[in-house]
Amino acid sequence: MRPSEWLFRYRRSALILIFVCGFWAPLDRLQGAHPASTWLWLSGVLASQGTLSMATSTVLVMGLAILMALLAALLRTWAAAYLRSPAVQDSELHAERVVADGPYRYVRNPLYVGLWLYTLAVAILMPPSGALFVVIAVTVLILLLIRTEERNLATERGEAYAAYVLIVPRFFPATSPRVPAGANQARWMQAFMGEVHTWGVVVTYLAFADRYNATILIQGVLISLGISMMLRAFLGPSVPDAV
Repeated sequence: MRPSEWLFRYRRSALILIFVCGFWAPLDRLQGAHPASTWLWLSGVLASQGTLSMATSTVLVMGLAILMALLAALLRTWAAAYLRSPAVQDSELHAERVVADGPYRYVRNPLYVGLWLYTLAVAILMPPSGALFVVIAVTVLILLLIRTEERNLATERGEAYAAYVLIVPRFFPATSPRVPAGANQARWMQAFMGEVHTWGVVVTYLAFADRYNATILIQGVLISLGISMMLRAFLGPSVPDAV
């Protein structure tokens, strides 16, 4: 097995390890004190400019995080609805067909774009050094995974995929569909069940952000992750993993 295929197979484990390192943030802990969240740090930076108060800055940073979490949940759910459940988080590469429905008519990698937005939303709960590490590490991981998938699709699908690549952007969605709609039917319940964790983050932020307590939000993130894992355990491969 090539290193790229190994990384693809264990990408979920790699993501979990990256996020654990981000929350632990050893560089911040070396200072001896309990590190503040990036949420508080960014709010302080904005407030220090003299234009916004600390309270307003705190609300603004959280508002942006909620927006990114919501966009991530919507985009990933929309994308997952047009894929067979096992293909969303399967450990093997899939290249039987080129999906050109839903968000895939606008951007080639909507699931990974959603993952990146999710990462930004959750990173504000980490210490600053942890947040920086996670954003960089997840970005590199996404690029490696996309490279692996695209190489596989180019080999297996040939001209069909080459034509798709020429007209559909890789990361930044087009403002209008670049390819005609295919025949796939959206499976919304399957998609939502697979993104329970992402939606759980949105609900957690909306419900508890006004308490200005990152610890409570972290607990909500972990609870939603636990619920998604239990769903997968009970319902089997018909429910893809949240991340």
